Amino acid sequence: MDGIVLLKEDHRTVEKLFKQFEKAGDDAHAEKRKIADQVIEELTTHTWIEEKIFYPAAREAAPDTKDHVLESIEEHHVVLWMLSELKDLDAADERFDAKMSVLMENVRHHVEEEEKEWFPDVRKAMGRNRLTEIGEQMEKAKKKAPSEPLAVPSAKH
Repeated sequence: MDGIVLLKEDHRTVEKLFKQFEKAGDDAHAEKRKIADQVIEELTTHTWIEEKIFYPAAREAAPDTKDHVLESIEEHHVVLWMLSELKDLDAADERFDAKMSVLMENVRHHVEEEEKEWFPDVRKAMGRNRLTEIGEQMEKAKKKAPSEPLAVPSAKH
């Protein structure tokens, strides 16, 4: 599996969950909690494999994308803290929907930048064989990813 394809599939999975959340009714607290828990799991795993495997490989292959990697890590930091707050927040809390909304805005912005501005450069620099190798590493690493958002490296900085 191509590493960029794998990351884009993760992006699509999370976007589907966001749309489900947006369609859930105002008082659908149990449904929203369940969706939020899936989002937390998906994004924690995704950020972890990006930071552990993809970003270092991308920086090595395309050193001129260093600034993008550093900005992405900072975006992860914000998202991971929001995930940790959502994890412990009651879905009926008046701030729950607002926090999810801000999370969705942040993630959608991050995804758009990665897919439109950065992934094409990384694809060119890495080539198919290296991307396949990275994709296989990320697929295996997903099984070892932490479930706690604050266990992802960028959450600590």
